[in-house]
Amino acid sequence: MLVENFLEQSAEKFPEKEALVCDFSRLTFAKIESFANSLAQGLIAEGVKRQERVVVFLEPSVEAIVSIFAILKAGAIFVVLNPQIKSEKAVYILNDCEAKLLITDSNHLLEINDRLKDCKSLGSIVVVDFESSPWGGDRSNTKKIISYNELIKSFPPVRPSKCSIDIDLASLIYTSGTTGFPKGVMLTHLNIISAANSITQYLENTSADIILNLLPLSFDYGLYQVLMAFKFSGKIIQEKNFLYPYRIIELLLKEKVTGFPIVPTIAAILLRMKNLEKYDFPHLRYITSTAQVLPPNHIIHLQRIFPKAKIYSMYGLTECKRVSYLPPEELQRRPSSVGKPMPNTEVYLVDPAGRKIEEPHKIGELVVRGANVMKGYWNLPEETDAVLKPGPIPGEKVLYTGDLFEMDEEGFLYFVGRKDDLIKVGGERVSPKEVENVLHSIGGVSEAAVIGVEDEILGQAIKAFVVFQEGYKLNKEEIIKYCSRHMEIFMVPKYVEIVKELPKSLHGKVKKRELR
Repeated sequence: MLVENFLEQSAEKFPEKEALVCDFSRLTFAKIESFANSLAQGLIAEGVKRQERVVVFLEPSVEAIVSIFAILKAGAIFVVLNPQIKSEKAVYILNDCEAKLLITDSNHLLEINDRLKDCKSLGSIVVVDFESSPWGGDRSNTKKIISYNELIKSFPPVRPSKCSIDIDLASLIYTSGTTGFPKGVMLTHLNIISAANSITQYLENTSADIILNLLPLSFDYGLYQVLMAFKFSGKIIQEKNFLYPYRIIELLLKEKVTGFPIVPTIAAILLRMKNLEKYDFPHLRYITSTAQVLPPNHIIHLQRIFPKAKIYSMYGLTECKRVSYLPPEELQRRPSSVGKPMPNTEVYLVDPAGRKIEEPHKIGELVVRGANVMKGYWNLPEETDAVLKPGPIPGEKVLYTGDLFEMDEEGFLYFVGRKDDLIKVGGERVSPKEVENVLHSIGGVSEAAVIGVEDEILGQAIKAFVVFQEGYKLNKEEIIKYCSRHMEIFMVPKYVEIVKELPKSLHGKVKKRELR
């Protein structure tokens, strides 16, 4: 089984079923399969060989999704760049993965064109809007410029012969690195298929499901929405962003959406919207959330707005895609838990010496075993060895996540923080997440972030950044007083800053380094 088989099998079972809605386009599985086969043949003709890297630098679009499957069909490895990425980082990734070919549009090409001469491995560039762009008549670029549309028209929609096996790499997903340079997470076909099988199993997906995806395809959470929908022959409604929240509400209703993946940032925006309770969402079957732990207060409000939807609070990281999920029926009893390991995944906690922790409620680093665990970081053997370490079975490697958790008597997981995020106040260890949960429980607070700052007496003191919904506001003293009533004194923020918004990464995670 290979990842491109998701599309191929759906096209064979349901050729005329609507598979993708994006912008003003509505495509069937058969049409996407046809486009992907022609493009794959074109990539092969352009010299793309097995396991070479092809980079997709586009907004979420029909062309981006077709390109991903075409690259896989050609036996190559796809690398999706966030469309908002800066030119320096884009060129760094092109060089780091030694990209053979780039698929992009005229706007993104214009941003990086002056630096492409430094990309020695890059031979050809496929431009999706070639005909209406200046590149159609400009031959000054040192790289070969090709029309996406012409490439598809020039080759028959014949499926290329298979050359990959499931332990071959399917994708590199670049994630933030501690050195300041992004790291390429190496994922095999087996990694992706294993994760997709487990996730679709606990979400109970069927071909009747319709998924609304607001997330970028460079973000594994967004990418998997597309891959999984094609796996279970469902429909994906792909949006480019979340700029117009009321349009999203309209889409949920109009398209009869059954699955709605969000991150806590999207949840915060939804909760700021007025009068959502007046809408009925009869078709919405489930909401999922990952990236950061969903605050319990957000869960309560989401349940009020979407009373018929099951809410899945989940935890994962790019290096293994997904680790755990909380069954919706457990939300009331364990609102702060991210659940138990998903199917076909095993986890345990270790102490600083690497010894397995057997007792419940002891804080330790989470270790993950499973076929979903990455192959390693691209061209970074030392960084790979730091997180992939020998496991309980001779010869195997397990993933040390760098995240601290507690596990209760029944095996449910509770996120504490990153190993390097814990704040030590006067000798007491404080979890930022625990303080943030209390801040989120203040009426009108939509977002909160907590960091440690240097303090002459305490060593570190707690500083909180708080975002209020429109029409709500407390002063700093009132916030500190509220915290004093709900937390031990050493956990109460010494400093509070009320801000309009929190700095976030392209994937919606709060950038605490910038707060520091």
